[in-house]
Order: sequence, then structure tokens, then C-alpha cells
Amino acid sequence: MPIYEYRCHQCGKEFERVVVGGHDDVACPHCESTDIEKLMSVCAFSVGSTFKGTGASACSACNAPTSSCSTCHVKR
Repeated sequence: MPIYEYRCHQCGKEFERVVVGGHDDVACPHCESTDIEKLMSVCAFSVGSTFKGTGASACSACNAPTSSCSTCHVKR
């Protein structure tokens, strides 16, 4: 089941929600507003002792050609 990240336009809080069957009837758990936006999520998976990203880098320092990031500690 996918976990989506959202930001509420009314209170500004970010939250996650498991969405079953693609239904988008999600409300903010803090203020109950339905004026929300779905955020673009980045995920990674472990391959042995290293992590591989499926989207954008975890941080701006990850673009450096090193074996691991000293900022967010993601190993490549």
C-alpha cells in the first residue's frame, strides 16, 4: 500500500497517509482541512550495505563524487 506525503494549505503542516485503492479523500489530521497538496516523495532502498535512491538526491551535498554523504549519511 502506498504512503503519500501531503502539505495542508490551511495550517501548513505536513503529514503522511496510507491511501488504499487510490482514493484521495484525505483531510489534514491537525485542522481537518481538505485543502491539501500531495508532495513529491523520494524513496530509497537498501542493497547490501548501501542505499540506492529512486528519485532526487537526499540533499544537495549528495551530488559530490564520494562513497558516502557527510551531510545526510546516505552511502553510495
